[in-house]
Amino acid sequence: MAKALLGHIGGTDPRMLAEVRRLQQRVRDLEDQLGRAKAENDALAAAVHSDSFDRELLAAVEQREPALT
Repeated sequence: MAKALLGHIGGTDPRMLAEVRRLQQRVRDLEDQLGRAKAENDALAAAVHSDSFDRELLAAVEQREPALT
């Protein structure tokens, strides 16, 4: 009865298996991308708190033109 409710008659559907594999690979790719983004974010956060970045930011702010009013 459970098989009939799920529309599953016979063996496993190769298309469904291929889709599951594709989705599993996509999840792995996204997890890798998230790891790289977190590492980059940590590096940027560390740079924000460094003195050299503060001096560079202050110099950039002082050099920019005033906004049009």
